[in-house]
Amino acid sequence: MKNIVAIVGRPNVGKSTLFNRLTESRKAIVDEASGVTRDRQYGKTTWGKHEFSVVDTGGYVRGSDDEFEGEIRKQVEIALQEATVILFVVDAMVGITDLDNAVANLLRRAKKKIFVVANKVDNAARIADAAEFYSFGLGFVHNVSSINGSGTGDLLDEVIHEFGEPQEEIESDIPRIAIVGRPNVGKSSFINALIGEERNIVTPTAGTTRDAVGTRYNSYGFDFILTDTAGLRKKSKVEEDIEFYSVMRTIRAIENADVCVLLIEAHEGMMAQDMNIFSLAIKNKKGIVIMVNKWDLIEEKGTNTMKDFKGRIVQKIQPFTDVPIIFTSVTDKQRIYDVLESAVKVFQNRIKKISTSKLNDVMLPIFENSPPPSVKGKFVKVKFATMLPTYKPTFAFYCNHPKYIKEPYKRYIENRLRENFDFSGVPIQLFFREK
Repeated sequence: MKNIVAIVGRPNVGKSTLFNRLTESRKAIVDEASGVTRDRQYGKTTWGKHEFSVVDTGGYVRGSDDEFEGEIRKQVEIALQEATVILFVVDAMVGITDLDNAVANLLRRAKKKIFVVANKVDNAARIADAAEFYSFGLGFVHNVSSINGSGTGDLLDEVIHEFGEPQEEIESDIPRIAIVGRPNVGKSSFINALIGEERNIVTPTAGTTRDAVGTRYNSYGFDFILTDTAGLRKKSKVEEDIEFYSVMRTIRAIENADVCVLLIEAHEGMMAQDMNIFSLAIKNKKGIVIMVNKWDLIEEKGTNTMKDFKGRIVQKIQPFTDVPIIFTSVTDKQRIYDVLESAVKVFQNRIKKISTSKLNDVMLPIFENSPPPSVKGKFVKVKFATMLPTYKPTFAFYCNHPKYIKEPYKRYIENRLRENFDFSGVPIQLFFREK
């Protein structure tokens, strides 16, 4: 089971700023206005030997404190179910509010590890102010300043202690394929079309599907485990924060998969949340296939309609553009088996091993004919290449000055590897080491 860290707390305490600091990104919108984070943000981060996901529960809520409290309660309850560790963020400048107490009351009954994080502690006076948060009875208060990063390293040191020893991913003989995407793009309909039964309830309501469910698929020459972020939603739970729940489940599904089939809707194209899911799959080094669903609903198709649509997707997902893109109609069962064929091919690419001799025969002449640009009069010479014995395609190139290898040249070498060995749909890693 992979680790998830959920950031909870009332609006405007700096949850999004802390998320940005931990994931080294600027993905979450940060503003002084209360409740400005409209979409749940999630990303991947590494600290010590551990890789883990971070979820900013943010949430956009309008209305009174009572409505805020109800929304926060839902977010905290879901985070408590799905996350490994909870970061409870409070504002040292403002002190304890009624909403902070409401969150603390929920967390006090939790069996998960809770870290109280006093944010905006950037001087000695604030350290004294933050002492009042001990009254929550939730243990040690970690003082941080998300804007300048002070205290976040010490916090992460404590967080990863809760994870235990990191577990290496084990290669499986049977591909694990996760069907991922925004709510209501047709994930459950796709599964139903494949297995020929209404296993997953399908309604026009976004977010009907809630749980990640694995289904063994053995038909038409295919054999793998399909995972839809799927399940039945009880009527009594209709008011639950489905979007946040699906985000947590999507993270789990991606981390436990070999290949992710990302469904996007033809009418809408590649949207911000699709890019979030795509990025998370890439950061987890999972294989990926993009499935453009509801293509039958696009009217007035011309000779270049599909080509132009594909071009717009490729432009958005740069620099990793070597991804199969399949145009489908689930309702007409059009090209849905092409998606399976692509997913299986991507899985085979992901577990592919290339012998050291073959790798050197192909790559060393490329380095010889198109060497890296010289830096400070020093020329880089690559002498040896090998594929590392990991569960994801990883290559090591041994040379005399690895520090002079820049990103554009790494991308050039990655493209040559893809041309010669076919790693379509699979993120690959390159390391340049000193010989």
